[in-house]
Amino acid sequence: MANRVTVGLDGSSESTAAARWAAHEAELRGASLDLVHAEEWLENPPLPVTTTEDRRRWAGAVLRDTAEDVRRVHPSLKVGTRRVSGLPSVALTHAAEDSDMLVLGSRALGSVAGFLVGSTGFAIVTEAARPVVLVRSVDRAGNPPDGARDRGPIVVGVDIHRPCDKLLAFAFEEASHRHCPLVIIHGWSPPPVFSYAPALDPGVQQEMANGITTTMAEMIRPWHEKYPSLRVDSRATLGQPAIQILDAASAAALVVVGRRVRRSAFGTHIGPVTHAVMHHAVSPVAVVAHA
Repeated sequence: MANRVTVGLDGSSESTAAARWAAHEAELRGASLDLVHAEEWLENPPLPVTTTEDRRRWAGAVLRDTAEDVRRVHPSLKVGTRRVSGLPSVALTHAAEDSDMLVLGSRALGSVAGFLVGSTGFAIVTEAARPVVLVRSVDRAGNPPDGARDRGPIVVGVDIHRPCDKLLAFAFEEASHRHCPLVIIHGWSPPPVFSYAPALDPGVQQEMANGITTTMAEMIRPWHEKYPSLRVDSRATLGQPAIQILDAASAAALVVVGRRVRRSAFGTHIGPVTHAVMHHAVSPVAVVAHA
């Protein structure tokens, strides 16, 4: 990797929030910031841009103004700008191939609780090999959430029944950069047989919980050893995983969830837990592709 954070820009307040969050992230990592505009990236352009020359002029202004905006706050940050062409989801994914991450903006759903990931952003999340971070804007001025300013922990959701090394590596590294606590969540439910056997020994459920806690501790142990100074809170909580993650992430600086890499052209490519967190978390959400 080139020690770089890449941002997709479209001129909206959401992409401005993404750029401001990414600039802060790049400074934490000692990385450069790459501002990228993809031709025809806009699904609903904020301005009526008609001719090719108009589009180029407008895109150039978006890149220039955003670069100036982040340099005012981060004067020592190395900031680059560029335009890429091609199918937007493919072009932005390719632009971030050797970056630490690709950062995109996501829109609020008005009075409805949650946030909207557009079709291009959704396609990028399902295809990108690098982590993709979705950042919302808290106002029309393009300000990112307060959590982006290191005011909370990193929260990561894991599935103890599958390998999570890439997911944990990203979460531990992120918490290390920010010098903040790391909260690791595994949500679980008893097998269906519990619904049909209410008289089952209540100690069985506690035994299951103890086994899950032990398995979780073994999964995390190598990362504890690699980052001994980090404060880590691991929780095996009873209940739906998405709800448990969202509850823990209400004041998080960043929420980290995984996406299984699938070779098939069919299917969603994003599990229901990650899908729910992407659309309902208040904090920025990092989606990490892993085996």
